[in-house]
Amino acid sequence: MTSLISQRLAEHGIVLPEPAAPVAAYVPTVLAGGLLHISGQLPFEDGVLMTGRLGEDRDIDFGHRAARACAIMLLAQASKALGGLDHVRRIVKLGVFINSAAHFTDQPKVANGASELMELIFGEAGKHARSAVGVPVLPLGAVVEVDAIVAVQEG
Repeated sequence: MTSLISQRLAEHGIVLPEPAAPVAAYVPTVLAGGLLHISGQLPFEDGVLMTGRLGEDRDIDFGHRAARACAIMLLAQASKALGGLDHVRRIVKLGVFINSAAHFTDQPKVANGASELMELIFGEAGKHARSAVGVPVLPLGAVVEVDAIVAVQEG
């Protein structure tokens, strides 16, 4: 039997990638008190890290795609940690960090790439609290990084 979440992923042509390994001294996920905390994920498109700075050498559409790619990697990490996505009860919060020039102020439009994907896949349970923050640089020159807190059904 195919789960509703798997069905939604398939309907939208989303194949979860192999979760990225940590690039430093941390773990990708921590499950505590019914919440899965997922470390910041970087955006990959066709296996290549999406780099650059919004308002400098990248536009909103590129940033939106990158945030969506980060959200897909968040789902991959959650699926690995939980043995699938059927235990996800709600996306609680996303933290979206956007590598952006000082004059760039459309961080919320970029962050929508991740937020819209969560609602698309989880419906009402995908609606979440969020931060969308402009930063001067991200690891490896990434254009966007997104972390998450997810409520899970344990047991």
